[in-house]
Amino acid sequence: MPPSPPSRYRELSLWHDTTPDDLLPRAVLPGDVDADVVVIGAGYTGLWTAYHLAVADPTTRIVVIDKEIAGYGASGRNGGWCSALFPTSLRRMAVERGREASVRMQRLLNETVPEVGRIAAAEGIDCHFDQGGSLSVARNPAQLERIRSQVADYAAWGFGEEDHQFLDADGVREIAVVEGALGGAWTPHCAAIHPARLVRGLAEAVERRGVTIHEQTEALDVHSRRVVTPHGTIRAEHVVLATEGYTATVAGRRRSLAPVYSLMTATEPLPDDVWEQIGLRERSTFADNRHLVIYGQRTRDGRIAFGGRGAPYHYASKVAPAYERDERVHTMLRRILVELFPMLRDVEFTHSWGGNLGVPRDWYPAVRHDRCTGLAFAGGYVGDGVATAALAGRTLAAMIRDDDPEDLTSLPWAGRTSRLWEPEPLRWLGVNAVTALMGSADRSERRSGRPSRAAAAFWSAIGQ
Repeated sequence: MPPSPPSRYRELSLWHDTTPDDLLPRAVLPGDVDADVVVIGAGYTGLWTAYHLAVADPTTRIVVIDKEIAGYGASGRNGGWCSALFPTSLRRMAVERGREASVRMQRLLNETVPEVGRIAAAEGIDCHFDQGGSLSVARNPAQLERIRSQVADYAAWGFGEEDHQFLDADGVREIAVVEGALGGAWTPHCAAIHPARLVRGLAEAVERRGVTIHEQTEALDVHSRRVVTPHGTIRAEHVVLATEGYTATVAGRRRSLAPVYSLMTATEPLPDDVWEQIGLRERSTFADNRHLVIYGQRTRDGRIAFGGRGAPYHYASKVAPAYERDERVHTMLRRILVELFPMLRDVEFTHSWGGNLGVPRDWYPAVRHDRCTGLAFAGGYVGDGVATAALAGRTLAAMIRDDDPEDLTSLPWAGRTSRLWEPEPLRWLGVNAVTALMGSADRSERRSGRPSRAAAAFWSAIGQ
């Protein structure tokens, strides 16, 4: 007998398991409904859009629907990095929209990090927000060379040591005692959060402002000014698609974003003497500078939550609960974490989970709204979606209201549409080939200490 919905949702991740919310699904759509705005997807993007629309005009009739529950997807399962990271380089943005727009985009992302914390506090959302910055560590000469280059590149764009600071090995140890650290970089523009607490709290905040949320209500068909569900049709002037890693499951959009899985694991709460050995007193998030991304944080209850890429892309952009756990990848993540912090070799790992994220063909997120059709979209964050989605929601609200005093609609991602992914089997071959390439590049760099030419060629080819 399958578990009841609240039990099933608790099992999704550490974050769902430790949120105080009962996770009981809200009511399904009761029938045909008219609204001003309908939002498909009750994750960060959809809920921030609804939030900013409701704050700007409380009379706006806003309906949010989700196939499962608010925070079911990446918004409830991610690594808990509310960061100013953006998957598209400053150089790439400047090529399309100019240097000034590129720098402005990055500065707005930097400002969005504390803004998320301020709004959460104002709305009474205890999402464990601690802006302790982020540490990127180099554990071989190739990674160290890359980190030096990244810090120098930010400086060339006008970002000083107050934004990105190069650290020697001693500087790294002041933040975290990472085995084999040669140096690193630190930025203040990141906060560690409890992601499910944030997304569930946002859902309650928008409801207090008059927004209606219907859960377990799937969008079967999305049209201009109309969304068809199994329970009725929603007619609205504006239709917002905020489905990120599930976009490929929406009719007619299978090649828009590739759903790529990222998996996570978490330790038991660690005793104080172990934390004295590790550091991370300010809850700085951490990673090393490998190509196949890893990411970690110290949770408020004293665990390490740690994740990374490496899971395969599944043919025809399929998404399924079975893909959220992969013992090979979870074993690899546990091994890497113990390599970083050998004092963890005997600790128990209590949770393993995963989820999909949305990857555009050109790795360039987008925010757009077509006033003629009323259709709007934001997403394609490539895993950097916590603060980015908050800025996207503000931008979508400005587009929908046609009221943009901050000039958000001039940002480099506004109005963009990435080219479609290739049809299968080319998509399956291409995405998995990139994953294999990055894993191979990391192994080569660990052996030789020299930067991988193949990885450098790939990043150059996509404009990064």
